[in-house]
Amino acid sequence: MEWKKNLKRRSENMIRKIDSILKARPTIEGAGVHLKRAFGYNEVPLLDPFLLLDDFRSDDPKDYIAGFPWHPHRGIETVTYMLEGFVEHGDSMGNKGVIRPGELQWMTAGSGVIHQEMPKGANGRMGGFQLWVNLPSTHKMMGPRYREVTNEQIQEVLIDKGIKIRVISGEVNRKKGPVRDIVVDIEYLDVTMQPGKEFEHPVKRGYRTFAYVLEGSGYFDPEKTGPTGKEHLVIFKDGDNIKITSADNVLRFLLISGKPIGEPVAWYGPIVMNTDEELQIAFDEYRNGTFIKQ
Repeated sequence: MEWKKNLKRRSENMIRKIDSILKARPTIEGAGVHLKRAFGYNEVPLLDPFLLLDDFRSDDPKDYIAGFPWHPHRGIETVTYMLEGFVEHGDSMGNKGVIRPGELQWMTAGSGVIHQEMPKGANGRMGGFQLWVNLPSTHKMMGPRYREVTNEQIQEVLIDKGIKIRVISGEVNRKKGPVRDIVVDIEYLDVTMQPGKEFEHPVKRGYRTFAYVLEGSGYFDPEKTGPTGKEHLVIFKDGDNIKITSADNVLRFLLISGKPIGEPVAWYGPIVMNTDEELQIAFDEYRNGTFIKQ
């Protein structure tokens, strides 16, 4: 019987505990878009390779109608995921279109992209998220690329008739997300749990992992600390699995993990490089019209 106790203890030790919980904070970006920042510049050491997560859900058009007019990016990837309304976009590569509810764009800025994103509401409501993913020094100046992911391309996994997972990147129950062959190994899941359900999911050891609560509340560690509710970010310690239990309401959250890069971060505005000198070069090129390389 002792071996069973030891096995149980080892199993519990594999489940990730909570490192910290952050409340999304109001901020203004673009031409005057009011949004909530789940994490950003100050949290970079905690969440490498991730740089920023913005929540721009609103039922007031004044909060978002000004949008994000033409601006540059270099050295990162931006991932825009829509839940309500839509976003019209265009970029210097010639891409243009509309991101509709349940769809996303995964843009690799690499050596440089200039683009715009203009949110539009449906019945006054608009909602989505933008995640910034850092690129390693070996890929900071790679050729830019753009991926559009439609609802039809995203697989849904049903677990125990009470848990639904949209697999954007990564794999759940042998179903893989449509976003593959990306520079940094990332798993991006949209999880919905009915009340009182338990969800356990493997995460690669050493990978930085966080959950951002979209609605409802739940417990994000084996000790059932909390519950943690809407617009809170849960940062996990290291381990092999996460274990989440929904409270007495429907819980929906983004679960995202990625392999750390472990390099210096020089960041100003929409450009993220490794050194201040590289930042200066980027802004000089933007001013003199040599920013776009391909």
